[in-house]
Amino acid sequence: QLENVDTPAACGLLLARVKLAQGDAAAAATLLAEAEQFVQQQHFDHWLGEISAVRIQALLHQGALAAAAQVAAAHDLPLSQARIHLMQNDPQAALRLLAPVRQQVEANDWADQRLQVLLLQALAQQAAGESTQAVQMVGEALALAAPGGLLRPFVDTGSPMATLLREAVQEGVAPLFAQQVLAAFGETAVAQPPIARPSPQSTAQPLLDPLSERELDVLKLLTTALTGPEIARELMVSLNTMRTHTKNIYAKLGANSRQTAVRRAEELKLI
Repeated sequence: QLENVDTPAACGLLLARVKLAQGDAAAAATLLAEAEQFVQQQHFDHWLGEISAVRIQALLHQGALAAAAQVAAAHDLPLSQARIHLMQNDPQAALRLLAPVRQQVEANDWADQRLQVLLLQALAQQAAGESTQAVQMVGEALALAAPGGLLRPFVDTGSPMATLLREAVQEGVAPLFAQQVLAAFGETAVAQPPIARPSPQSTAQPLLDPLSERELDVLKLLTTALTGPEIARELMVSLNTMRTHTKNIYAKLGANSRQTAVRRAEELKLI
């Protein structure tokens, strides 16, 4: 009897999301292929968009940016396309795409979709260097997610969101729930009274050519066991962009290897 309804599609999609959250993109891809085959056989075409959106997430997790862009081009998936723009290091394109989507979801009071849009807008603002607006956007997202205790949407966006959450806590933006979300990232931040936000140029660094905020994000992840492709996925950038940041870090620190760069950064108290 299940073959006459779309329950198998829903279950397959849910399991694929679970596998993706566990970091098993290959298993997620297999489940998505099975779900897609089922909905095509049963002519449940209304599931194809959602399946494709999760497939794009799996491809991005695997670093397959070109394949993800190809899937997105075949479907009307603005949120997925915005994620791809972020991976392509084009936050302005993501912001242009998300603006009308936000108007639509707010006009229709679609809370779940609005949360996704807010989080992507926050990441795009952050990548565009608009930190104040990014933190404000995260504040809206926290206010929307707090009543339901929604943590997963934040965690799924990767480590750049943790950076924004720490800034939100420092500025007193929804500090209690922000701390809960950070705990889901495996991090904590001490709440403090709101502070004035210094410009990147005013941040003191013992370097003639200071590291940018994004280079500092990359530097922090260089201290972990993550590989280059894994760091790129965490930061939602392409592998080439991550390599460019790493090359700049090496040049600014006078290093020729990852180990030397980390040691030099520790000596300069950058990490």
